[in-house]
Amino acid sequence: MSETLGVLNLRSNNFNAAIPDAFPAYCSLKTIDLNGNFITGKVPTSLASCSSLEILDLGSNKMIDNFPCFLMNMPTLRVIVLRSNKFYGSTVCPNINETSTVLQIIDMAHNNFSGELPIQWLTKSQAMMATNKSDHNIKLKHLKFEFLQFSPSVYYQDAVIVTSKGLELELVKILTIYTSIDISSNNFQDSIPEELGKLQGLRLLNLSNNALTGKIPSSIGNMRKLESLDLSNNKLSGTIPTSLQQLNFLSSFNLSFNKVVGRVPGGNQLQTFSADSYMGIEGLCGFPLEKSCPDQVESPKERNSRTGSAEIDWNVICGLVGLVFGFGVVVWPLVFCKIWRKRYYERVDEIGVRIFPRLYQTSFDEA
Repeated sequence: MSETLGVLNLRSNNFNAAIPDAFPAYCSLKTIDLNGNFITGKVPTSLASCSSLEILDLGSNKMIDNFPCFLMNMPTLRVIVLRSNKFYGSTVCPNINETSTVLQIIDMAHNNFSGELPIQWLTKSQAMMATNKSDHNIKLKHLKFEFLQFSPSVYYQDAVIVTSKGLELELVKILTIYTSIDISSNNFQDSIPEELGKLQGLRLLNLSNNALTGKIPSSIGNMRKLESLDLSNNKLSGTIPTSLQQLNFLSSFNLSFNKVVGRVPGGNQLQTFSADSYMGIEGLCGFPLEKSCPDQVESPKERNSRTGSAEIDWNVICGLVGLVFGFGVVVWPLVFCKIWRKRYYERVDEIGVRIFPRLYQTSFDEA
């Protein structure tokens, strides 16, 4: 049937066996949606025969398998959802020949993937990199399947559920410009690679609930279209890059429960989020947190309002004492010491003769 079938949607049923490894060589499927069942087993390798496959949704099942690297060799694949299964192991795929350049939605959250982030095939997607498109030339298109046997044409509208800004949303129409990566709640380790900043067309990035270490790469500031960034519940260290202030479209940000230190970068972006975005980070300081940074100088007004009482400004008092002492050292000898006063005026005359010799000569002649 899949030689002529374009859409296979068995979503939200009670299927509880493995997917048969029996896809034919001339598979014509463009959409496979098996989300929300009790499917077990592995991803069948014969699925690679579906050379026109665009959407694969196997989320919310009970599948146990390694990461199916052969999917990354399917050039038409746009959406891959493996969310909430029992996939495990590394997602690094050494033998990738023709990675899809149109990948736009990747959801591998709530599994047991580990190792490094799969940057080598993530950065192959032109849809996420947005290198050859400008905002003015993009047309709002969405994925759809046309039934050619009907006249006028009838379309099947693909849909997928994504988690954005902490909420599950159903994309009834999957816009071709919508891009997201959700690999949260796994066991990814090591640092976040700088190459991730190449994905300048990405709109949602969720790396939360992993074991990522190292510093937050400053290249994330290049991802100017990001609307949601979640790095919470990792082991990230270092300071928050000031380049994140350039993310003008960022409306959801969560860095809580990490090991970063220093000041929250100023500006109009990162300081607009509530203190909850930085919860559980003892080393951070500055607005919007209540903890002030060590080098942050408070004005007397702010200090008095914080303590509730007036305090003596010792810096001002020390300055006044120094001024009075210096003035006394110079003026007191001139007033009360005749020898010091005489030598002072003689010295002034000598300097005057050197600077204005003619003026002093004329005054001497007249005298």
